[in-house]
Amino acid sequence: MQIKDFDFYKDLLRKESGLVITADKSYLLDSRLTPVAKKWGHESIDKMTISLRALPDVKLIEDIVEAMTTNETSFFRDTHPFDTFKNIMMPDIIEKQQRMRQIRIWCAACSSGQEPYSLQMLMHEEPLASKLKGYRIDIDATDISKEILQQAQNGCYTQFEVQRGLPIQMLMKYFTQDGDKWKISDEMKRGIRYRYFNLLDSLTPLGKFDIIFCRNVLIYFDEATKADILNRMAKQLNPGGYLLLGGAETVLGITNQFKLKEGVRGLYVLNKEADAATPLNSLASRTVSP
Repeated sequence: MQIKDFDFYKDLLRKESGLVITADKSYLLDSRLTPVAKKWGHESIDKMTISLRALPDVKLIEDIVEAMTTNETSFFRDTHPFDTFKNIMMPDIIEKQQRMRQIRIWCAACSSGQEPYSLQMLMHEEPLASKLKGYRIDIDATDISKEILQQAQNGCYTQFEVQRGLPIQMLMKYFTQDGDKWKISDEMKRGIRYRYFNLLDSLTPLGKFDIIFCRNVLIYFDEATKADILNRMAKQLNPGGYLLLGGAETVLGITNQFKLKEGVRGLYVLNKEADAATPLNSLASRTVSP
């Protein structure tokens, strides 16, 4: 791929999704965009590039972004976040919401649904099940890939997918076998709303949340975009709420709107002193246009 064409797709992906593609990852463009070019009737990526430069096609651009999006996930991925959810976050939020008895959770970049379904299963198991009686739980699960969201809504997984992190007891309790696949129960689907969402867009329409899971997605953005997303997430988190990031992600040096919950890896709460704090650097105040 020519340098000018690499720069074209690098800028396109940055503008449309915030995804940062570095020169050492240029091979991904060739491997992932070749099928897209063929799907759209182009002989090669070069031909598709010429067409896009002449007349940008919104649907084609969506396919390009979707092809470049990483959708690696599994049930109860990394274990620690789900132990934290069960033992720290939810008991605290349940107590704080005793009057309203309503809890809102956001799974950002939910991929094929294993994360929200894992949370749902935990809330139907003890010790959370009895504590949540009479509570309304809403989970908003969003992703930039419409194709992967359809998979999540279907809730149908291969033998390989259910073997990755899912305890056999939960498999037998919450899934039924459908041919060579496993389908999650309708009960587990209730209360989860899957919808397309781009993290570069305004978060305001999503409303406020008590818990935000945003794991293993910020690593694909540059520092300015990370700061922008985290600063806007802070505005959508209810007082006393929690933000949980991936193991390789942090807010340190990026934003002062959150602070680490003492003694808990990857778990953040709102920093009440943020308004009075001196901005860490110019990145914290920069915004990214949708």
